[in-house]
This record gives sequence, structure tokens and C-alpha cells, in this order.
Amino acid sequence: MSTTTNETITATMARFAAGLSFEQIDPEAVYQAKRVLLDSLGCALGGFRQHDVSIALAVLDEIAGAGPATVIGTGARLDPVSASLANALMVRVMDYNDIYWKQDPSHPSDIIPAAIACGERAGGDGRELVVGIVLGHEFEQRFCEAAFPGIRERGWHHATLSAFVSPIVAGRALRLSWEQIQHAIGISASRQATLGAVTAGKLTMMKNTVDPMATQSGVLAALLAERGYTGPEHIVDGKEGLVHCFGPEWKLAVLEDGLGASWRITQCGMKFFPTEALTHAPISAVLDLVREHDLRPDQVAKVHIRSLARAADILADPSKYDPHTKETADHSLPYVIAAALVDRQVTPQQFTPAKIADPTIRAQLKKVEVVADAEIERMFPALQRVVVTITTTGGQVHERRLDYPKGDPRNPLTDAEIEEKFDALATGVLDAAGRQKVKDAVWHLEKLGSITELMQLLRAS
Repeated sequence: MSTTTNETITATMARFAAGLSFEQIDPEAVYQAKRVLLDSLGCALGGFRQHDVSIALAVLDEIAGAGPATVIGTGARLDPVSASLANALMVRVMDYNDIYWKQDPSHPSDIIPAAIACGERAGGDGRELVVGIVLGHEFEQRFCEAAFPGIRERGWHHATLSAFVSPIVAGRALRLSWEQIQHAIGISASRQATLGAVTAGKLTMMKNTVDPMATQSGVLAALLAERGYTGPEHIVDGKEGLVHCFGPEWKLAVLEDGLGASWRITQCGMKFFPTEALTHAPISAVLDLVREHDLRPDQVAKVHIRSLARAADILADPSKYDPHTKETADHSLPYVIAAALVDRQVTPQQFTPAKIADPTIRAQLKKVEVVADAEIERMFPALQRVVVTITTTGGQVHERRLDYPKGDPRNPLTDAEIEEKFDALATGVLDAAGRQKVKDAVWHLEKLGSITELMQLLRAS
């Protein structure tokens, strides 16, 4: 798709979103949309049982209105703004959903609940849900590639970018005109910038909540735009817009060049571990070495990890050597490596309060050293290289280098592994028959008569 002369970037994006049809999407992108949706719904069903979600649902019970949008787990029918927040928090809360990391990181599936909630309101079907998922990934991933350095390196959280994309998805699901979608982008993005403090130092529940709030922002903006509310058209590339306020360097052509020629969703990864993305390669390397050499924790003297500067900064600051909450533990490289040494796995079960306080695991944290490597930095983001060296108490040295983790598009989860992950997360919320119905509906999404049909299958049994 070529850019219209003298048109703002938000106009180009809005035109593309409003005009995209299911038939225009490559079959591989449709297939990946189904995979991402099944993975996200599994994360949401696991997230439904988390304490953070219980708090949010209690608040929404007090303030939300009745409406056409279904809440996962409870089956409640709420207004789209409230339902999108609840469902996005469930998808995100375990830090287990998809991951894309170029200049900036993001979890594009955080935005799927905007497509669901607004799609239910508009009476959309499975094909329209595919369009929404593909659009959300397309623009979220493009925004991740546009800033040099990424906005995370400038002190801002990537939820800032999600606030530009969620109104595109919500607006398309509501079948708004391109002009209305453009206004929705301006409404949402102009009032939703997120400080990087939510993922720095000691972490809180907000670490997994800011992106759902950006999704909620987009839904509200689209509903306002539907009724004629206006927002700044120059929010990306104009005076005091994104580029002006966040500073150089931006490659804005990334946001619009080649739209429709290929699909970013085919380049998005999925998480094999419920942890921050840059922990995945080191976890994989440590598990490989521990299993290959049958190492017990008491045989390990030191684990030396060479990685990116941002990994050392975000994942190995002093607070990460003394985690007391799930939010800090799943962003603590020392903790996840310690858990891998002791339990030989890193799953949601490694982030219970009892596990985080386990003295055997905590005794391993001080063995982990994380250092920034300039050569590895130069290779990023093409490679997410990590070099792990384990030194034993007997003086043996074992080393493993990995260039990308399991779940990366170059080493993807299989469909069977996605189903296994879904079943593991959904067990206890849906019975076996209910889980199979969801899987069948997702794999045949293009035949689904309405999004609500799928959402009705996600009520806890």
C-alpha cells in the first residue's frame, strides 16, 4: 500500500485498517492468528485465577455497566470498556503471552481483547476477529521497530505504543470509517503515556496492568470517535506528537511501508516460560546444561551469564536478588535461574509465594552473575544471543550459547505444544470437554458465526 501524498501517518494506518478484508490476509497469517488466539485464551484462563484479576473483577463489579461484551471466566456481560480491561488483564497477568522484541518489546496479544469486546458489540464473526488480531500485531510490531533506540531505553514503557494501536483494532471491530479510526488513535494516544518505572526495580501489580489499560483506552477512544468525538491527527508525526516529545531517532516509514505485502504476525514469538522475554534464552541454556550433565544445585558454584545491557539492568538489579512477589520474581534473572537449577523447570508453579520463599531456591540466587556483553549488544535484535557458563564446585566448566529461545519464530512452539500449554493453564477452569470445544472453535475460527459463541465457551465450568 502506498502512502497518500501529504497524509499523516495515522490517516494511512486508519485507511488500511478500515479497508482490510479477511480475504486479503495471507493464509499463513490467518493460521498464526489462530495460534496466537489459542495461546492467549489459555493465558487468560490461567490468569482468571490470579489475585490481581480477582481485585480488578471486584472493582468492575462495583463500577462496570451491563453490556454486550463477555468476561472470560465469569461469563458476565459488561460494557466493552470494562470487559476489554478485564480480559486483557487475564491475558497479560501471568507474563506468559506472546512476545515481540525489536527496538522495543511488546506483547501484541494484549490488544486482542479490544477486538473481542468491540467485535461482540458489533456482532462480528470469527473472520472479523482474525482481521482484528492481524491488525493489532501488524501495527504493534511496526511501532516496536520504529524508534532508535526504543522508547524503553528512553525510560518509557511499551504500553505507550499500545495506546496508538488498540484504537485501530477497536475502531475496525466497530466498523468505523477511516476518519473515525484516525480520531480514535488521537484520542487514546494523546492521554496514555506510560512511565518505565513499572518495570524498573521492585515490581508491582502495575507491571502487568499498564498494557491492559492501554487496550481499555483504545476501546473507550473508539466508542467516543463513533459518536463524533475528535482527536489530534498529527499525534505521531506533528508538533508535540510522539516523535517531537520522545526525541530522535525515528524511522517512521516502518509504520506504513509495505502494508499488506507481508504480515508481521508471522514474525511474532510465543513464550515457553512465564517470565520476562530476555530470561528465556538463559533459562533454556541452564536447563540444557543441568540436564545434560545431571547437575544438582549443591554441585553448582557459579552461573555466569553474558547478555544484553538491558538484561543486566532490568533483570539483575539489586531488587532482583531478593524477590518477594511474583511480579519481581518473573522479572528476576537470578530467581528464574535458581528455580531452573533446583526444579529443572520454570512454569507457573515456580511463582507461588511458597516457591519464591523456598530456602533451597533462594540459596542459589547469589551464585548467578549477569554481565553486559558489547558484542552481544551489537547483534541485537537480529539475535538474542546469550552465553551461559556453569562452574561446578569440583572446578568443571560447562558452557552453552543460544542465539534465540524456544518460542522464537525461528524455533516456534508446535501446535501440539500450544495445545498442551492451553490445557495446562485452563485445567481447573474448564473441564476436558470444555477445553476441547474452545480448541475446536479456534482452529476453525473462520467458520465461527459470532465472537460471542466463542466467548460463551470460556465460562468457568
